[in-house]
Amino acid sequence: MTTHADLLAILDAASYAVVALDLNCRVLYLNKSAKLFLHKRGRYVEDCIGCDGDQILPLATPKVRKALSTAEFKAGVGRIVDKGNQLFYEITPLMQDGKLAGAVVSLQRPERFEQMACNLETYQNLALRLQTIFDSSSDGIWVSDENGVVLDINNASEKLNGVNAATLRGQNVRTLLERGLIDDSVTMRVLQTKRQQTIIQNIKKTGRQLLVTGTPAFNDRGELYLVVANERDITDLNVLQENLEQARRAQEKVQRELEGLTMLEYERGGVVAESKSMRRVLMTCLKLAQLEATTLLLLGESGTGKGLLAKFIHKSGPRQTKPFISVNCAALPDSLFEAELFGYEKGAFTGALETGRVGLMELAGDGTLFLDEVGEVSPSGQAKLLKALDEREFLPLGSSKPRPLECNIIAATNRDLKAMTEAKKFREDLLYRLKTFTVSIPPLRERREDLFELVTLLLKQNNERYGTHKRITPRFLDTLQQYPFPGNVRELTGLIRQGVVMCDDVVLDDFLEDQIGSKAEQQDAEAATSLTAAVDAVEREMLIKARAVCHGTREMATYLGISQPTVVRKLRRHGIRPPRNAE
Repeated sequence: MTTHADLLAILDAASYAVVALDLNCRVLYLNKSAKLFLHKRGRYVEDCIGCDGDQILPLATPKVRKALSTAEFKAGVGRIVDKGNQLFYEITPLMQDGKLAGAVVSLQRPERFEQMACNLETYQNLALRLQTIFDSSSDGIWVSDENGVVLDINNASEKLNGVNAATLRGQNVRTLLERGLIDDSVTMRVLQTKRQQTIIQNIKKTGRQLLVTGTPAFNDRGELYLVVANERDITDLNVLQENLEQARRAQEKVQRELEGLTMLEYERGGVVAESKSMRRVLMTCLKLAQLEATTLLLLGESGTGKGLLAKFIHKSGPRQTKPFISVNCAALPDSLFEAELFGYEKGAFTGALETGRVGLMELAGDGTLFLDEVGEVSPSGQAKLLKALDEREFLPLGSSKPRPLECNIIAATNRDLKAMTEAKKFREDLLYRLKTFTVSIPPLRERREDLFELVTLLLKQNNERYGTHKRITPRFLDTLQQYPFPGNVRELTGLIRQGVVMCDDVVLDDFLEDQIGSKAEQQDAEAATSLTAAVDAVEREMLIKARAVCHGTREMATYLGISQPTVVRKLRRHGIRPPRNAE
């Protein structure tokens, strides 16, 4: 049977401290562990039986008083667990004969709980899981204490920074910053502000760019005791963002061009572009119009619509509300070219207006000046035009003060300017000045896809103009596709207008087919005439050559491979005398 002494021995053998208090919170009992525990903390425990519990347990005793008044404790089921700065304590009711007689306070050191917890399998599993998460994170993680000393770095951070965690543990981030291992420290900022901070960090060693967020951790007393820095590699994100931005800009550019084409579809006044070649021309013109190219050269055969395209460029750019002045250089005599282009002052020359005259360049202002047939400008006019383009200013006749050239210049010609420069008929330096931006307009025979839209547009315009309802059939459209249209769009425009005005029938097929047929016959006749003339020229040249090396008509016949009478007849037809010793 267990005696009272045995029970006391059992309590003294317990590793944790036990203190019993009565209903008035006076000390009833302390076991050996309690005496040692309290003695080490400077508490007087000798002869404390019967003393007030506040003397040895100043934190727990007030809670005991409060607990003793509760129904749970009176029923023997209450329990309070709490902790002080240096210990944990548990308060349970002390029951005797089924009645509340006081309370038992059990005390334990915190490190003892930690040791016990560390030995628990659940704790070990939890620690393993946390370490696995720490090392498996794709984001880099730095953990530092309240002084900035590095406690740990995960595997991802080692790779991102090109460092070894073992060499950095225990080092202060201030030292790393001073040594240049990092260009900035989010941990330092968190320690200074005690708030979450985010920075962009460039790692020289690996060439990576990191988005680093530092977060402070506080204990239950509100003191900062840890800083956790999370690193995310944004190098690839920046590259992706740049690629996306480039794609976005390209998409916007295409969208603007498509919107521009759609918007101008009804404003371009006859510029049809169903063919790929003509669409490329329009896209180029739109780009040059938006870039405000100051000098532009349009090349193309007569009738391809160079003037129409010049107006299209003007209307497509930011100067669309400014003047558009067109001048046919071929219609200006050399003597009037400078006066018309640059203007003149009062009394500049005989016959000049009393008030002087504003030149076309000045009249264009900051709009567009279209120089059509620029290949017809005389050499002296070319020199003056080149000077104005180079210096971006011009001098009116009779004036000593130059005027600024503010307008854009669009020049056009159907001539081969390169061949003209080789023949010394066009200044090479002016050609290079004009051809900085060049647009070549394909002839109608090279863009058959535009024919249907052109015919439809021309019929619509002329029907509205003359109050008619003329049309053509698909069969005749096939005929038009075979016609070469040497006069290009201008010829087609005249043909459709002639049919709408002159034909009495609603369907223009037969009338237009007759017109095309007569044009084709005329062209064939002209071609045949040209061929005959070419053959005659070659024949005459060969006869003259044979006469120079042969001594008679028989020898000429053998030399040329024809009969002697034929030689005599051809010599007579070309008016060439036979050889001196002719037979």
